[in-house]
Amino acid sequence: MQTIRHFFPDFNDWLQAVPDSRDQDACIYPTRFLAWWGICLYLFQLGSRRQLNFRLDALGTCVLANLNRLADTHQQTRPVHGTLDHFLDHVPASALAAVRTRMIRQLIRTKVLEPARLQGNLVLVLDATGLFCFRQRHCAHCLVQRHEKSTIYLHNVLEAKVLGPGDLVLSVGSEFIENADAHNPTAKRRSAEAVKQDCELKAFSRLAPALKQQFPQLRLCVTVDALYACGRFFQVCQDNDWSFICTLKPKDLPTVWRDFQALLPLCPENTLERTLPSGVRQVYRWVPEMSYTDAEGRSWTFTALQLVESVAEETTTFAWITDLDVTAKTVEAVATEGGRYRWKIENQGFNRQKNSDLNLQHLYSTDPEKLKAYYYLLQMACIIAQLLEQGSLLRRLAEEYGRTPWQLFGSLKNLAWLLLESIRCYEWPTDCFQSAPSLRIGFAAFNSS
Repeated sequence: MQTIRHFFPDFNDWLQAVPDSRDQDACIYPTRFLAWWGICLYLFQLGSRRQLNFRLDALGTCVLANLNRLADTHQQTRPVHGTLDHFLDHVPASALAAVRTRMIRQLIRTKVLEPARLQGNLVLVLDATGLFCFRQRHCAHCLVQRHEKSTIYLHNVLEAKVLGPGDLVLSVGSEFIENADAHNPTAKRRSAEAVKQDCELKAFSRLAPALKQQFPQLRLCVTVDALYACGRFFQVCQDNDWSFICTLKPKDLPTVWRDFQALLPLCPENTLERTLPSGVRQVYRWVPEMSYTDAEGRSWTFTALQLVESVAEETTTFAWITDLDVTAKTVEAVATEGGRYRWKIENQGFNRQKNSDLNLQHLYSTDPEKLKAYYYLLQMACIIAQLLEQGSLLRRLAEEYGRTPWQLFGSLKNLAWLLLESIRCYEWPTDCFQSAPSLRIGFAAFNSS
């Protein structure tokens, strides 16, 4: 609670301001209370909506008292999982996305993310992931993928996450990849294969204007995989005044790759070699002012850089293209903090949310709009959880026992379990809920095994 009050002192006001079309005269639970109820589903990693009824049962526990303190309410009963689902029938998913945006804005304005800037830019990682897969059509928005003996129906999302200090990977934007012409009356008369299919690049073209509108003055460096190595991506970045780092692979930009490899011997001065304490040998090389003409005849200029990493007899090569300044002083940061850290969206982002009791791929509702609302609640809970897990308050607590957070808790799953036991078994003290304006919280990585 000290973490939430420190970073988001107006969080309850934000939740209460969410548009709620329920009959307010007949409502038992305020908007902010049910919003917290939904966040708790993920914050305590309950795994499914049904577990709200059992693992957060108020009988003989301190659950209701602590929930009232969380939401600043005076409820006499706690809701059930169906109450949350009914609530989300009356709350637009976009309103929950707006609360997430306010959380990120607050972190930016209070300079929490400043240590993670790369050449003055916050690093924004883009990637898509699968959410749900069905053997039969789930809704009109399903993507269709035909195989030799079967057809599957998919729901995917393009996620934008900003990298912060430590291992913070915070969701700032989401664009759901779904059939673009699903509402077209003629779509119902066509086969699944004939309906226009959405894709990751099309979703990016929709997500970029929304990000620019939400963060108009924010300096961003967008880091992406080789799928984005095309004129459409470069044009969007130029239009929004964003820098970029894009993975370079021979099959995606073959002419650029051939030119890059041919020019490397001609730029021997653009080399940085170093050996890490672990014995890994790294060789950075780069070629500035590489040129590329896309399919629409637009010309682009960027720097291509390569990292060859050797350990024992194993050698791995990484390559990127970027419009950032690349010199002997900056190449390592560009390659590492901008290029290689892109994997964090997979590890600390998608993998954690899918392979833990956050249960990203669990079908919390069959309604397409409510699925998005649950998704945004999950992302809000993940922001809170990361600030707690990697903040210095947790390290200070562990130090009181002469241990590190890893030694004290063992894993992030154990930490979530202890939080659940805490809200059930202990009435949280009053000083937990008091604002502490002089509080300072720093960040460091916490093993997420």
